[in-house]
Amino acid sequence: MRRIGPGWMITAALVMALAAAPLCLSPFQLRLGLSIFLSAGMAVSWYILGGFANYYSFGHTAFVGVGAFAGALALAHWQPPHWVGALLLGTGSGMLACALLAAAIALPVLRLRGHYFTIAMLAVALVCGEMASAFPVLRGSIGISLPDIAPPTLSPELFFYWVGLVALSIILIIALLMARSRLGYGLFAIREDEDAAQMLGVPTTRSKVIAFIISGTLTGLVGVLYALNLAYITTDSVFRGSLSLDMIVNSLVGGMSSLAGPVLGAVVMTLVTKVLLGGMLEYHLALTGMIIILIVYFAPDGVIGMARSAGRHLTRREPPT
Repeated sequence: MRRIGPGWMITAALVMALAAAPLCLSPFQLRLGLSIFLSAGMAVSWYILGGFANYYSFGHTAFVGVGAFAGALALAHWQPPHWVGALLLGTGSGMLACALLAAAIALPVLRLRGHYFTIAMLAVALVCGEMASAFPVLRGSIGISLPDIAPPTLSPELFFYWVGLVALSIILIIALLMARSRLGYGLFAIREDEDAAQMLGVPTTRSKVIAFIISGTLTGLVGVLYALNLAYITTDSVFRGSLSLDMIVNSLVGGMSSLAGPVLGAVVMTLVTKVLLGGMLEYHLALTGMIIILIVYFAPDGVIGMARSAGRHLTRREPPT
């Protein structure tokens, strides 16, 4: 019987603690927790491609927007009466649309490497955003109102908190399974040296395509929940380039050496932007940028790398005589 690793046990303990946390949290703290879950979910989804295979995408906001619009249009058309049906229809439609988009563009964009891939994905996001605004049937310019799918027995804050936690847990489980699979090992080999990995028999193209589709689909899942939480979306609200930047920044701030990095980075950056700098709107962007620069400069391996360095330093200290 395969032994359960510490990563699984820590993840399970954290999920159970967070699931019980609403018993002592205010509505503002619940909304803050949801922001952390959504940011972490996007960052981990991005990390499946950027962290595992070193393919940095500046256009993952395309999957956020496509997932949000697909889910919103499906809910507006069919209007399920029960919250379970509405949630499944919205998330399922968004994930399916993102999976199809990722499958359609995977081979062309993944033939590119480095900054060429980055620019190609940025172009994909811009094209998707323009299409959402240009075609009246998509209603990107006038916006779409989403129904309140929270059950009457729960407050919207508590409902979306739990839904966001479940979504993040699913994304983390999928990422952990990938990291410990043959696919994950192939992606790690691509990250180190793609040409050498191909020479050694790693199916590089297939591995990248699968990771790209999974990454895009999971990002679309978070995009639907992001749209449902907003309750009203336009092209500008879900195809924002800053969403892609947030995924990268959260991963870099937390550390690119493990899956805990994107989650920790999302926690740090959400607390900094929404709590520490929440009352400084006129200086918000400037101060946020300065904090990011300081973290990257003094902790190039992220918060996790800084903690590991501090731990190694403490263990190397000689005991007092």
